This record gives sequence, C-alpha cells and structure tokens, in this order.
Amino acid sequence: MVHIYYGDGKGKTTAAMGLAVRAAGVGNLVTVVQFLKGNPTGEIEVLSRIPEITVLRNQVNHGFTFRMTDEQKKEVTMMHNMNLMQAIEKINRKECDTLILDEIIDAYNMDMVDRNMVHTLLEMRPKELEIVMTGHNPDEALLAQADYITNMKKEKHPFDQGQRARRGVEF
Repeated sequence: MVHIYYGDGKGKTTAAMGLAVRAAGVGNLVTVVQFLKGNPTGEIEVLSRIPEITVLRNQVNHGFTFRMTDEQKKEVTMMHNMNLMQAIEKINRKECDTLILDEIIDAYNMDMVDRNMVHTLLEMRPKELEIVMTGHNPDEALLAQADYITNMKKEKHPFDQGQRARRGVEF
C-alpha cells in the first residue's frame, strides 16, 4: 500500500523511519531514499547499521533550496533521480519490500525529482510493495494513489520561538 505522511508538524520522517525499523524487524528488505537532505542525522546513522535497510541519499549537502543556485538545483535533481532509479532497480530485483521516500513530496513540488518516474513507480509498483512518502502539500495526483494519508498538523513548535534544531530530536 501507499502511505503519505504530510503537513507542517513534526513527525513525518520519524513515523516513516519507525515503519522502516518495524519492517526490517520482521525481515523485510527496506530501502530509504532521502530527498533534499544531505546532513548527517541520527536516524540515518542507526538505520545504516541495520542489514535489512539500505539508505540512499545525496552525498553532497547544498543546504536549503532557497539558497541554492540554479546549477546546484540541477545537481541535486540529478542525484535525486539517480537515487530513485537505484531504488526502482532494487524493486525490480525483488530486493525491496518497503520503500521510504522521505521528503519526496517537496522534491516533487519543486521539480527536483522526475515526476514521470514517481508516477510510473506508483502506477507500476508490485502489489506487495509498501511505499511511504513524506513532505508538505501533496498534490491531488499523489493523494489519489495513497491508501493511508496522515496530516501532521503543527500546533506548537520551539522553532517558532527561535529554538534551533536539536541533534537527536529534530535531526
């Protein structure tokens, strides 16, 4: 089935990574693809140690998209498409039971991933493949493909009072 975790609240990635751990815990092969993220994070450090989980993410961190040059955006888009293609190849080789596409909705909305590849993946996915997508503001085409839709709504967050992200909590 297809899951979408979206919204402006904290917990989208945390929920997706929790499902990755749960799936790996019962022996499923999990592929995590992170979009728009390149900094080291606690979840990636620990997930990389679990044999059933493969993590694909950009090796170069260009920071926030609003600070990227057009050339950097092209480079990041190319890396995103390569990572997504690697995940699709793992699916085709039956080496992936659960696919986590973290922040793909934002990459999709900013045209920083091949939208046709995303739609083809969703339409042609094996029926036994579980897919989780996270991000903000999914469009109707993505929502129509989902079996689970969870909106994480922020009511209060320390960031709004100037608190910076904390290692082990936000990253």
